[in-house]
Amino acid sequence: MDLHRQLLEAENRVRDHVRVTSVELSASLSAASGAQVFLKLENYQVTGSFKVRGALNKLASLSPAVRARGVVAASAGNHGAAVAWAAGLLGSSAVVYMARSADAFRRGQVESLGAEVRVHGDDCVEAEREARSFAEAHGMTYVSPYNDPEVIAGQGTLGLELHRQVGALDAVFVALGGGGLMAGVAGALRAVGRTSRMVACSPANSPVLHASLQAGRIVDLPALPTLSDATAGGIEEGAITLARCRELVDESLLVTEEEIVASLRWMLQHQRLLLEGAAALPVAGFQQTRERWRGRSVALILCGANLNPQKLKALL
Repeated sequence: MDLHRQLLEAENRVRDHVRVTSVELSASLSAASGAQVFLKLENYQVTGSFKVRGALNKLASLSPAVRARGVVAASAGNHGAAVAWAAGLLGSSAVVYMARSADAFRRGQVESLGAEVRVHGDDCVEAEREARSFAEAHGMTYVSPYNDPEVIAGQGTLGLELHRQVGALDAVFVALGGGGLMAGVAGALRAVGRTSRMVACSPANSPVLHASLQAGRIVDLPALPTLSDATAGGIEEGAITLARCRELVDESLLVTEEEIVASLRWMLQHQRLLLEGAAALPVAGFQQTRERWRGRSVALILCGANLNPQKLKALL
């Protein structure tokens, strides 16, 4: 099946349940940079994150009999919440593995949506490995946060929306993480003939896929604490997103914690938008390079809004 058809099928599966999030022209960022800066407001998506697109598409692609056996996921928070929500919508059950380092606030969100949360390992890769083993042992379906064609296609529905809402763009800035959002959005834009420069943005404290793109293989790096906890941690071996992102990513940037904080504050002050750390990555990446975009049009994917209230308090 060609990619465009796969994306349209994904859109058909999710369209009645996820929001078509709006795009706004940012007056503040445009004035500060001399560019036309569009914001794709996925922070207003169901469950507060783009992740619901991929999770719902994956679960909706399963047969009722397979869904009835339940699904398993591993997550730092947003993907787990999305899987829990999609499972509840479709009459399935969900078990979500989270690393010991996972934010307690995010764990509470996942549990509140009906999933059984199991804590395992010090890193998301360990949680993913255990989740896969549990799913295989119990005849359940494992739903990867990024390493799955149906999940990536679900995330790609965001790219189709952006294409229809804005049209041609010179660049699109996307938080990288495990690469599912970038692979989906960039793949969708390429599938409809767009040639926007795709700029990946990663936290300098946890740059696994950024470093893997440079090395041409999955690398193992220590993950330091980061406000962008949704993109933190390792990537499982054999992840299909590595090859896809190597093909689709035109530029990969690293963002410091200070830049994440500055971008979160900027968006609160100038846009009245509450974002999580991962959603600040594209803002910070654009701010780093804004002189290059004067007189051009760019879009920043604001991927989520699930910020721990205690972190918000400290930020303010």
